[in-house]
Amino acid sequence: MNTLYFKYALEIERTRSITKAADNLYMAQPNLSKAIKELEDTVGFPIFQRSSRGVMPTAQGLTFLAYARTIGEQLEKIDAIAQGDPGQRQHFAVSIPRGSYIATAFTQFAAGLDPEKEISLTVQETNSMQPITDILENRFKLGIIRYQKMYENYFLDYLADKGLCHEHIWEFAYLVLMSRNHALANALEVLYSELSRYIEIVHGDTSVPYLGALETQRAQGPDPVRKRIYLYERCNQFDLLNTLPATYMWVSPIPEPLLERYCLVQRRCNLANNLFKDVLIYPQAYAFSPLDKKFIDHVYASKNALSFPPAVDACGGV
Repeated sequence: MNTLYFKYALEIERTRSITKAADNLYMAQPNLSKAIKELEDTVGFPIFQRSSRGVMPTAQGLTFLAYARTIGEQLEKIDAIAQGDPGQRQHFAVSIPRGSYIATAFTQFAAGLDPEKEISLTVQETNSMQPITDILENRFKLGIIRYQKMYENYFLDYLADKGLCHEHIWEFAYLVLMSRNHALANALEVLYSELSRYIEIVHGDTSVPYLGALETQRAQGPDPVRKRIYLYERCNQFDLLNTLPATYMWVSPIPEPLLERYCLVQRRCNLANNLFKDVLIYPQAYAFSPLDKKFIDHVYASKNALSFPPAVDACGGV
């Protein structure tokens, strides 16, 4: 069996597209399709199937890809030994929720790596629960999840049932992020009912069992929000908030440099059950690498660097 085909299959899984995978692998799409067909003929079952979400793994394919990923990691370690110095390769991967303080920690972590050595970094920003699936399917060994505190027992039981370890990172209240030119920007605390007049920016791929603060309040009564922009990435949200003063977003506390860069403010809101937790997760018996430890240190440092109270306006207001 050609182990190079494992790399091909893993890239298709990552991109959910044979065309995109072929582009990333610098090969023709028909050649990639032929290689995957040969791989499927060799193992005796289909690894992928087409769906409305793109090219997705079959049930047997998921199991195969988990083993292929493990084999790939071992082959990389063998290659590093063959090159004479395993310490020359800086390899790190993590799956995280869309939290700006975590993304800031990753940037600072990456900036501290040795540019003279080989670097292989993978960071996936996703919804709050996907990191669990990523670790269970062996895509990542390290992740961070976010859950509403009122459901903590459920999540801790779920992690224990799946054989995952966890470490507490931070407990915080979601804040309302908006432009300094927003009509509510001068309020020290905004009322939930006031937000109905404005446009909410929300990530469109949150899913059960994760429930956000807003979803909890909506379950208790009519939903006053009728204007929304759905995003599936984090960076564009700041430009939208800055350019469209009538927009707002629910966020974990934002580092001051980002508030300054985009002239944003973050405000408290009178929202029930608005406490959340970020938790580090990893498989049982997993040993942190030196780079894992450095990243975790940066996450805690980024959290600790956030100034309080969060109602301070980094662009000059209060």
